[in-house]
Amino acid sequence: MSSPHHAPQSSSTSGQTTNSPSTAHGKPATSSHPPPNAPDPTLTTSSSKDAQGSLPPTPPASTPELSNLKISLRSALRQFPDFPAPGILFEDILPIFANPTLHEGLLRALEIHVGSAKPDVIVGLDARGFLFGPGLALRLGAKFVPVRKRGKLPGPTVQAKYMKEYGEDVFEMQADGIGAGERVIVVDDIIATGGSAAAAGSLVKQLGGELLEYIFILELDFLKGRDKLDAPVYTLLSSQEEKMA
Repeated sequence: MSSPHHAPQSSSTSGQTTNSPSTAHGKPATSSHPPPNAPDPTLTTSSSKDAQGSLPPTPPASTPELSNLKISLRSALRQFPDFPAPGILFEDILPIFANPTLHEGLLRALEIHVGSAKPDVIVGLDARGFLFGPGLALRLGAKFVPVRKRGKLPGPTVQAKYMKEYGEDVFEMQADGIGAGERVIVVDDIIATGGSAAAAGSLVKQLGGELLEYIFILELDFLKGRDKLDAPVYTLLSSQEEKMA
């Protein structure tokens, strides 16, 4: 991708304590008047814990780690010209999942990108979003919710229509899949025209979720699919900027 939008990263600033001098006439210092060389015990100051007493998040990985993972993943792809239609260079991601080291590398690379965004839900699109969506959700401590074609999910569902090259199609999500206010990331293997991803985003919003980002492994940049999406878009590997001649 030419200009990936990164998920926002949180930052924390440790509080600072101003110590009061000892009391006059040499009286012992108290909790109200701590000595100058000791912190005020009535205030919380800790370099290892935040205001809620929890440990801070693990520092983000270095840029070289993500860069090296991208190189390994990119080199594993197989290319098939003129599939599924003339002028399209199909990039096959399945070799990544045939190799446990590469599969782990994919999840690690996405985990590095997500950083401290802390989603509650990973939504995966039918069908290749199911290949890595559940693994990413498990790694991030989030739940996984599938988006499927109409008629494939039991129970009450919400629906969203989208256009394909040969007509209209419908995506569904179970009505209890996402709770109001839950933070959601939508994932799929590739973004082309953007219609299916936009439909998934619509389902998230119908259920009251907060859409943080769309994440893809690949992108057909010349189709301008990201223009249809109403949240930041991130593509892990480089995109195809031009259609094959």
